[in-house]
Amino acid sequence: MSDTSLKEQLATAVKNAMRERDKTRLVTLRMAQSAVKQIEIDERRDLSDEDVLKVLDKMLKQRRDAASQYDDAGREELGDKERAEMVIIEEFMPAALSEDDLDALIRASISATDAQGMQDMGKVMNDLKPQVLGKVDMGHLSKKVRSALAG
Repeated sequence: MSDTSLKEQLATAVKNAMRERDKTRLVTLRMAQSAVKQIEIDERRDLSDEDVLKVLDKMLKQRRDAASQYDDAGREELGDKERAEMVIIEEFMPAALSEDDLDALIRASISATDAQGMQDMGKVMNDLKPQVLGKVDMGHLSKKVRSALAG
């Protein structure tokens, strides 16, 4: 993105959504801002961009899970609402990693942690998390690491 922090980008996006009277965007961005501020208040510290990314990543996961549950229950309109919110949140996330880049990172992490098998999956995941935060779904990463360690 730019030189401004993610919190500043969120604040600017909220102002723009208010000006444009985009209700869905405004509500979603305010939820994100609220989640960030809640953590800042609870922990009595300013959140870094990495911390804000973690909050946004958690919000994406919640919406992904909710959308699939709504779809399973036959409530497509609610699933569509969750997906619309995901699109808005994803604007603030870094670009997703390609499968080739992800595979290369996994191979590098396995050799860096000297992982020998499934018992070392935690070491590999802990090594990868900071590198891929917001760039890949952690469930997908877990499956790929598991298959790389198994085979």
